[in-house]
Amino acid sequence: MLQARYIQHNLIFRQAAGTSRGVLTTKESWILILYNSENPDVFGLGECSLIPRLSPDPFIGYEQELNKLCQNIQDHEKWTVQQGKSFPSIRFGLETALLDLKKGGRRTLFSNKFSAGERGIPINGLVWMGSPDFMKKQIIEKIEAGFNCIKIKVGAINFEEEISLLAFIRKQFSAGEISIRLDANGAFGPSDVFEKLKQLSAFKIHSIEQPVKQGQYELMARVCAESEIPIALDEELISISGAENKTKLLQEIKPDYIILKPSLLGGMRESDEWIKIAEKHQIGWWNTSALESNIGLNAIAQWTAEKSPEMPQGLGTGQLYTNNIVSPLTISSGNLFYDHTKTWELKQLLK
Repeated sequence: MLQARYIQHNLIFRQAAGTSRGVLTTKESWILILYNSENPDVFGLGECSLIPRLSPDPFIGYEQELNKLCQNIQDHEKWTVQQGKSFPSIRFGLETALLDLKKGGRRTLFSNKFSAGERGIPINGLVWMGSPDFMKKQIIEKIEAGFNCIKIKVGAINFEEEISLLAFIRKQFSAGEISIRLDANGAFGPSDVFEKLKQLSAFKIHSIEQPVKQGQYELMARVCAESEIPIALDEELISISGAENKTKLLQEIKPDYIILKPSLLGGMRESDEWIKIAEKHQIGWWNTSALESNIGLNAIAQWTAEKSPEMPQGLGTGQLYTNNIVSPLTISSGNLFYDHTKTWELKQLLK
């Protein structure tokens, strides 16, 4: 008989992570554990975690809902239909844990060249908001570590200082050598977005995520139509469900790319539907983690590898925490690998 329990494992950042929504020092996370009562030593793991002011899940009552799911795990399909849309991160954790258990509880959710340790996934190097010197230091470290795609958070410090950082990169590296992605997290407004995009375009930017806040469809459609920089939707996808609504959104806004975060969108199957619709409309995409621990990151990476991506993915968040779960995931020369010479260390977590 299928059984379930969970443990809370709050993640602690190595250094404060600055975003346009504020500074993060910790991240709430719960690990869902599924097993059959006849063989409890074989178990599947799934991560349910929240990002303040971004995750659509209700914070109040979140753990109570997770507990209710565990108590009634035999009816998990019914829960997914009735409650899953309101708790996308729990839905992602449930989907992951079920798949892990089905595959033998070995954290190999998909059998592909990545999970076999034969091929890496190209990823972008993430640069967090902070002082100009701090951001410059990160940029140098990422380039020296072998990343040829850098993602820079913008919108929190002085815009002229952000321009200076981009000029610093382009003075040393052409667009052919280093690709620059920007993430504004909705920081620009109707009065300044077009002028700022115009100034940013001088630095041959690959794309910019969510230049204005989600929900402003007419403005975002105009931005996509007029911007010299390709536009990627991120937060805009959150809480949009059903193929018809997803199609309508992409047809109205016409972005160049969409960015998929399974724990914010309700899981891998929901994200697969976004990809199918995007490709039908000639819209590019890439996948990214939403600050999960290595449990969630591993699931997203193996799912991503099924699609043999050539474009760098946003899967470089595994080194952010002091208390991350030790795993075979490693980063080398701008690629994420599953290193079979390393093992999962779960005893401390599951004690």
